[in-house]
Amino acid sequence: MKKEVKPANEIKKTIKPVRKSACPYDRRCGGCQYQDTPYKEQLKKKQKTVEKLLSPLCAVKPIAGMKDPLHYRNKVSAAFGRLRNGTYISGVYEENSHRIVPIEECLIEDQKADAIIGTIRGMLKSFKIHTYDEDTGYGLLRHVLVRVGRHSGQIMVVLVLASPILPSKNNFVKALRKEHPEITTIVINVNDKQTSMVLGNKETAIYGKGYIEDSLCDATFRISPKSFYQINPAQTEVLYKKALSLAELTGKERIVDAYCGIGTIGIIAAPHAKEVISVELNRDAVRDAVQNAKKNEIKNISFYQADAGKFMTQMAQQGEHVDVVLMDPPRAGSDEAFMASVVKLSPNRVVYISCNPETLARDLQYFDKHGYKAKEAWPVDMFPFCWDVETVCLLSKLRS
Repeated sequence: MKKEVKPANEIKKTIKPVRKSACPYDRRCGGCQYQDTPYKEQLKKKQKTVEKLLSPLCAVKPIAGMKDPLHYRNKVSAAFGRLRNGTYISGVYEENSHRIVPIEECLIEDQKADAIIGTIRGMLKSFKIHTYDEDTGYGLLRHVLVRVGRHSGQIMVVLVLASPILPSKNNFVKALRKEHPEITTIVINVNDKQTSMVLGNKETAIYGKGYIEDSLCDATFRISPKSFYQINPAQTEVLYKKALSLAELTGKERIVDAYCGIGTIGIIAAPHAKEVISVELNRDAVRDAVQNAKKNEIKNISFYQADAGKFMTQMAQQGEHVDVVLMDPPRAGSDEAFMASVVKLSPNRVVYISCNPETLARDLQYFDKHGYKAKEAWPVDMFPFCWDVETVCLLSKLRS
């Protein structure tokens, strides 16, 4: 039987139009997976992802999106390099490679940060600063990191160098601040290792205090170059307020804030609790956390530089009791040793903040087998145009 051939105009109607991304780097960068997807559709996709993974375990609430999902990243890191014709470039590594994609302005990065990076790139030739070559080990400038305080307006610039000597250091600072007087501190970070890590261990402030401050949920926080601080402050407030509402604090609770970082959520929770015990492995973050508590005049919080799981196990062995555990683990989620320490400590409630719904689903299954039932999960879109989705989940202890 002869197959019917459709008219050309009818064929065109069946072909779905391809959306054009607003980002000129979309196909090369790989940093954003949803650049060609309208924001409302992105939220629907993320909601479905969380529901698919978590609805068998608990109720999943509607995702909290952003009113303006552009230029939200308050931390921008750019790799520097040079083309064969001598042109200096800066940008991000192409997905699964160390080839730099030259970027002038990114749709999700802070615009001031991008402008500062562009200015530094334009200064390299006149200051005779060579960019670092990973293959030869020759050159000085590896990366530039910019952190912006969204509420304070303070800006930190971190120059990641292969050696501690920056030629014409004072003139470089003067020239950069002439173009960007809003910069409040400039730091040299030395990374002399053959590593994929951006920052090294040694750092020196060559202008300003070496850190910036910013406010979050009416508290003020000190942010150093290596400290973890959420990259989307507007949505962080949404996330933390939801986490604290799930904790149901009355002012009588004893809380453990695990993976506390620079102490953000613990300090925000402290005025609503009896006592907060914060634990963090990163020494720099703990130092900032102590200063942050003093800055905010919070006296019912203590900080410990330790592995959170081992610390809580010791607390349980000593017969200590807490009412609430706040946990915000890395993308890989928690390991069984940590979760076992939570179970041993036996809090009434666990508030789990996760940046990966897959590992969250896995961890909730562990807790379910050990006496903690997930009650509800609230997705928050911290990373518009990217696959990632943050989720805060309440777990309650089952009565034995």
